[in-house]
Order: sequence, then structure tokens, then C-alpha cells
Amino acid sequence: MNDSYTPPKVWTWEAPSGGQFASINRPVSGATHDKALPVGRHPFQLYSLATPNGVKVTVMFEELLAAGIKEAEYDAWLIKIGDGDQFGSGFVEANPNSKIPALIDRSGAEPLRVFESASILMHLAEKFGMFLPSSGPARTEVLNWVFWQMGSAPYLGGGFGHFYAYAPEKWQYPIDRFSMETKRQLDVLDKQLAKHAYIAGDAYSIADIAIWPWYGQLALGRLYNAAEFLDVASYRHVMAWAEKIDARPAVQRGRMVNRPFGEPSSQLHERHDAGDFETRTQDKLAPPP
Repeated sequence: MNDSYTPPKVWTWEAPSGGQFASINRPVSGATHDKALPVGRHPFQLYSLATPNGVKVTVMFEELLAAGIKEAEYDAWLIKIGDGDQFGSGFVEANPNSKIPALIDRSGAEPLRVFESASILMHLAEKFGMFLPSSGPARTEVLNWVFWQMGSAPYLGGGFGHFYAYAPEKWQYPIDRFSMETKRQLDVLDKQLAKHAYIAGDAYSIADIAIWPWYGQLALGRLYNAAEFLDVASYRHVMAWAEKIDARPAVQRGRMVNRPFGEPSSQLHERHDAGDFETRTQDKLAPPP
């Protein structure tokens, strides 16, 4: 970083900061336009995108359905953050923070909004009694790791991922800083997984569902094209766990939902029925005229 920056006494927003996503970053909140959210026929309405945070929730829904919980049927609507869908009035009502994922639970007497991915995972786990122990030390351990992920992933995504993959230029200082922290986090996970089959113990839980879309996919080379740079293969226990979770059919389906990138056969832009995975992926849909 050759150019030194002297911060002003009071920062003001004068121009986009550059890099990918600069066009949607702004220092204020709230809606920029009126747009109601669509509503499908199922009890749960999900508005999301297949980023790691979005994948957490679609994997959770698919795991619940795979476990035979028919009441967990859901409609998943694509939110195109590059187009600013998250700033529509309907989405802001669902999540005033304008971040995906946002869920509207319509299974009760009144619609209930649930935002922040960990909150959604806990809401669904408690509602259906799955993937989160009801009490005791085992529950606490699962929640320890869920909140570890919520506190740690911003260093991976907003820190390492931004400066390594999305910033307008490559600067050594921030890449070094956040590479060090990302590798420290991988080491934390590797040591935990050396002792346990899953993140929080011997049972698959929302801790795995929360952590895998970030750190599992990083280990599998799916985030930031950084697997070699971070030497992820050296974290043997993380790699084995990542591959084990990746093999779960519900995880494979969850990765496809609200996905507008990658191979057309892996893209299910909207999900309204279990049969959509066979009939509504982009390779099976005729291109628009």
C-alpha cells in the first residue's frame, strides 16, 4: 500500500469505494423503492440468495424435509442483491438491515419475521425439535459454535474475501492481516474436529449447518478461489468434515436453491416444491425470448 491516507475529522460519503458490490454499498438504511414481496402457498416464505449465509437456511429446510417434517415446506424467492432487491420496501419490512436471508413464518396466527441466519436456524430448530438439543450442556455447546461462526465469518468474508477477491486492488497489509485470522480460525476448527465427528460433538447440528457454508466450502475450494493460497488441504480434519457434510443429499439440494450462478444444472432460482430440483433448474428451463 504505497498511498498513505489521512482520515478527515468527520468522514463523509463522496463516491463509491470501488471494487465489486460498490454500487450497492451505502451509509444509510431503509427502502429505496416500493416493491412488495411475493407470497407462495407454503407456511414458510424465504427471501434469499445462495451466499454462505443464504445456504445455511436452505440446507436447514432441506434437512428438516429429509427428516420427514412435512410442516417445514417452504417457498424460496430469489433476492438479487446486485440489483438492489434487498432495498425494496417489502424486504426492508422483513429485515430492516437489508441483508439476506429473511424469513416470514406464516404457520401461526400472525406472520412472524425472522432475520439473521443464526436466528432463523434457531427458530426452525426449536420449532421442530431438530438439530439443537432442548437443554443442558449439549445445547450450550451447539450454541457456542453457532455464535462462534457469527462472530468469526465477517473476518473471512468481509475481511479476507473482500481484500483477496473483491477489492479494486491487491494490498498486502489487509490480505496478510485477514489471511492470518482466517488460518487461525481454520486451526480452531481443525483441532475441534480432531476430537469430534461434528462441530459440537457426536451429532450433526445447526452448528454444522451454520459453519459449513463458510468454512466447509472454503476448504472445498468454492470460496474466493483461495484454497491453494490458504493451504486448506493442510487442515485434514476440516477437509474430512467438509467432504462428509458435502455428501449429504439435503446439503446438495440446499446449495442449489436461490443460486443464480455456476453450472445451469446447479441453479434453482426459486424453490416451491420438492419436484423443482428435477424440473426447474436452469438447464431444464427454456431461455427467455
